[in-house]
Amino acid sequence: MPSNAPLSPTHFVAPLDETPLVAVDKVQVAAKPSNLYLDAWRDMRRRPLFYVSGVIVLLVVVVALFPALFTQLDPRACALSFSNQGPSAGHPLGFTKQGCDVYARIIFGTRTSLSVGIIVTLLVTVIGIVIGALSGYYGRWIDAVLSRIGDIFFAIPYILAAIVIMSVVAREARSILVLSLAIGIFAWPSTARVLRGQILSVKNSDFVMSAAALGVSHFRILLRHVLPNSIAPVIVITTIGLAGAIVAEATLSFLGIGLPPDVMSWGKDISQAQGDLRNNPMTLIYPSIALSVTVLSFILMGEVLRDALDPKARARR
Repeated sequence: MPSNAPLSPTHFVAPLDETPLVAVDKVQVAAKPSNLYLDAWRDMRRRPLFYVSGVIVLLVVVVALFPALFTQLDPRACALSFSNQGPSAGHPLGFTKQGCDVYARIIFGTRTSLSVGIIVTLLVTVIGIVIGALSGYYGRWIDAVLSRIGDIFFAIPYILAAIVIMSVVAREARSILVLSLAIGIFAWPSTARVLRGQILSVKNSDFVMSAAALGVSHFRILLRHVLPNSIAPVIVITTIGLAGAIVAEATLSFLGIGLPPDVMSWGKDISQAQGDLRNNPMTLIYPSIALSVTVLSFILMGEVLRDALDPKARARR
């Protein structure tokens, strides 16, 4: 063959049977759908702390709703003849200085403390979600105005504000609702700030832009797409905030400016027992233990929720 003859091109074609469908490209139709909250639930079920805190929280709720299941004694039936007596048959925790059964007062005082915590949490959550959502999504002058309002309320300690309201404004109208309003109306800025920051990171996502391109209204996008994908941190703050509300009620009742005298609460019992700390310290210790265990259980539940709703925290474990 002459050296100057043109070379014919050579073509290499891979056989079809050597390029099978890659396994990762297959769609697993039988696989169960998953989302953030389903993954969080699966993570919490593997943590013993979730069951410990959950059992305590459930027990507190049941005691608050059905106190008669745990004691048949009247917490207001006091007799000075039993003053500061120790435990006896039917009275496992003894008596207060006024001759009231300590165990019965702790059981019936659970409803008051939990009621204040729930009302405050609902109020804080509603105000925080409304202001945080509007501020974070619409921005501009709405964000400027609402953020400055939040800064004003954030600069006022809600315990101090509640003390002023309960001792000056609502001195003659003390009740569970009034006390809850006094605490909750100043405790929402933290929730609003967290939700605002979360919405700022979500509202520029691709699915939000796609909904806007399809002509969906801004308010509908906020409710259907942005808010559901930003609410996870608020759930955590709500759980921990409920514990803070219970502590706030106990603090105000301890100072004597919380609930009226005819309403039982752990803080009021602690306040009344402080004078007998040397003679009969258990009347102060028992309601303090109930308060501490309840608050700790809600805080631990919030910690579990925080770790479960954070994908990065799950990946580190």
